[in-house]
Amino acid sequence: MKDLLTWGRLPVLAVLLISPFFSSAQEPLAIEAAILNDPRSYYHVDFANYPKDLKDFPIGVFDSGTGGLTVLDALVNFDEFKNDSRKLGRDGQLDFQQERFIYLADQANMPYGNYHAVQKDDLLVEHILKDFQFLLGRSYYASPSATVPRKDKEPVKAIVIACNTATAYGYKDAEAFMAKTGLDIPVIGVINAAARGTLALFGKEETGSIGVFATVGTIASGGYERTLREQIQQLGMRDDIQIFNQGGHGIAEAVDEEPDFIKLDAQAPRSNYRGPALDHSEYAIDRTLLDIYNFNFDKNQMLCDSKDAEDCSLLQINSSENYIRYHLVSLLEQMRKAPEAKPLKALILGCTHYPYLVKEINQVLEELRKYRGKDGASPYADLIHTEVHIIDPSVFVARELHEAMAKQDLFSREGDMAQSEFYISVPNTDNADVRLEGEELRFTYDYKYGRSANVLQEYVKVVPFDRSTISDATLGRFKTIIPNTYRLINNFSNGNLKVKDTAASLRIP
Repeated sequence: MKDLLTWGRLPVLAVLLISPFFSSAQEPLAIEAAILNDPRSYYHVDFANYPKDLKDFPIGVFDSGTGGLTVLDALVNFDEFKNDSRKLGRDGQLDFQQERFIYLADQANMPYGNYHAVQKDDLLVEHILKDFQFLLGRSYYASPSATVPRKDKEPVKAIVIACNTATAYGYKDAEAFMAKTGLDIPVIGVINAAARGTLALFGKEETGSIGVFATVGTIASGGYERTLREQIQQLGMRDDIQIFNQGGHGIAEAVDEEPDFIKLDAQAPRSNYRGPALDHSEYAIDRTLLDIYNFNFDKNQMLCDSKDAEDCSLLQINSSENYIRYHLVSLLEQMRKAPEAKPLKALILGCTHYPYLVKEINQVLEELRKYRGKDGASPYADLIHTEVHIIDPSVFVARELHEAMAKQDLFSREGDMAQSEFYISVPNTDNADVRLEGEELRFTYDYKYGRSANVLQEYVKVVPFDRSTISDATLGRFKTIIPNTYRLINNFSNGNLKVKDTAASLRIP
């Protein structure tokens, strides 16, 4: 298996303006009018006085949670161009080393992938436009308990949509919104970049299968498959390349420790669990496949109401690894049942949270390739290529951002990456309408997905990263998997004036 393919053989198109898959919001949303035209609104941005010379301003990056830090990490570590000429070729110097980043995790409203399932595409678009508003504006709250926003955040010169679902459902609306602002700044997304990088693995006459592993919402949008098919046709490649889609119900939520999907200290099955289960109408755990799932039951990574897994009447997944096991087996079962399925050659990680789990993905694919049933049969051996390329779209996004900035001459003259800033949304406890649950004080599931668009409330506050908003376990994962980005988070938490009032005990170590 090959970890995180980061380069391709296809030429990169110029600036990425992602082909809009469809418009989620048929009519302009109220949030647009508030941002553009209502100076009394918290969300208003004064675009008439937006900076003209943007070179030394930061680059904005946002995702529905902390998963998008994998995309930021690709930007942080990117070296594919010569810094003096901006031409292709590594020079041992980070290409964005003089750039500052502002990262936003819309954690309170995540996961974005579930809004489509509850027919709230317009609410999702509203969230996305609020993400744009934060990056383009100047306001934030110093802490979850702060009642008055500060207004000393800088606006940005480019925006990276590090969220596959946001790209799939909201790009056209965001594009239309940006046109109304009068700004000419690059807006970069992930889907086209990932499709090009994946097809670079195939010779013009080569066939095989591509797996798209993404949130349920991204899969439902059809964005990846549509883009892959369009590019296959444009490149004159074989039209029998097969595409299999697997919606990773619960994976992103497990990575971000959403309590409806994972509860690390749980000792028994829970009534509010929403992940795959024996009786789930869409994501059923198949008893006949328990030997193939090979779930890890250690330390309550699976929750069962019996001492023997085969006797469970309730069985709940309670670890990221076991979510991966369930969904990869489901993908391979889908392929096994398809007529004349070709070996899986590439697996696109169509969610920014999934690169955190590459080790587990490779491990499970290798297990499935070698699996032998009690009858001696190997149902998956011929369905898994000898080298499965795991596609992380983030490096392709970095490449396209670099080319867009070069085209518009937006590289900073004297910036310092170490001055990057990190923000996260939390429920606004000053808003009497919000409904919260658990020690984490997160939105209840029904409240999160029961809201309606065009009700202009401050559901959330955007605040700096600290240990009250991100768990130590999650920070430990950052430190291990994205160490250079973790150092930037640490710098921000301990040295930036915007967090000068944060208690020492809440600073990120």
